[in-house]
Order: sequence, then structure tokens, then C-alpha cells
Amino acid sequence: MESTGKCPVMHGGATTTISSNTEWWPNALNLDILHQHDAKTDPMDENFDYRQELQKLDVAALKADMHSLMTDSQSWWPADWGHYGGLMIRMAWHAAGSYRIADGRGGAGTGNQRFSPLNSWPDNVNLDKARRLLWPIKKKYGNKVSWADLF
Repeated sequence: MESTGKCPVMHGGATTTISSNTEWWPNALNLDILHQHDAKTDPMDENFDYRQELQKLDVAALKADMHSLMTDSQSWWPADWGHYGGLMIRMAWHAAGSYRIADGRGGAGTGNQRFSPLNSWPDNVNLDKARRLLWPIKKKYGNKVSWADLF
């Protein structure tokens, strides 16, 4: 027999590579509008350049404001042992944890944790307080610093 000593597994015929998961579902809805950084969903003016705005930022002043915020306990949400560090770390952790590998959406780089449905996820309970603490800083620096950078 000619086949004696050959590999019993058939090779070749059924081994094709799929370039993307869209080939699995050719009739799926086009959800491009949901993709991040799409002009249709960008709230900023088309001429807005975050890199230019960021260069105008007084980083030392921002750091000083953040340092003050961390130790300035508020009556409406007292800091744990006089420091908000744990709350801010938790917020950053949960923002990063929202990244979805399946479609590349979410994550800490967008600041989307302040929007629905992420802001109402049970895991994110009380993180609205962290965002409320950051609000005066965001208001002060405006578009020079993004919510994602503050998180």
C-alpha cells in the first residue's frame, strides 16, 4: 500500500484562513457609527486638535490641583483615611476593565465610564463620586485635559 507510513490526518482541503470575523456573519448590521474616533460621534469641532490643547496645559498646576483634591475630604463623600487615592485607583481600574476585545470598544482611553450603560453597571457603584470630585478640575482646564486623562 502506498499510504502506509503516511500521516492519517488530511491536510490542505479544509484549512483556510479567515481574515476577519465579518466573514462568519456576512449579513450583519454595519455598526461603523459605534466605532470610536468616528467623525459622526465626535462632539468636538472638526478643527479641534487635542495635542495642541494639551501643549497649552500647565501640567504643574494640574498636578497641584490633583494633589489638593486627593486630600481635601468632602462632607458629601468623605475620603477613606483622609485620601481619595483608593477611589481614584478603583475608577481607573474599572475604566480599563470596560475594554472589550471582541469589538475594541470601551477601555480607559475614552472616558466613556461617565456615560450609560457603563456608569450604571453594578461594578461601578459610587464611581460617580470620583467623577464629581474631578468635575471642578475638568471645568477649570476645559478641553486642555480629557476625561480619559483625568481618569
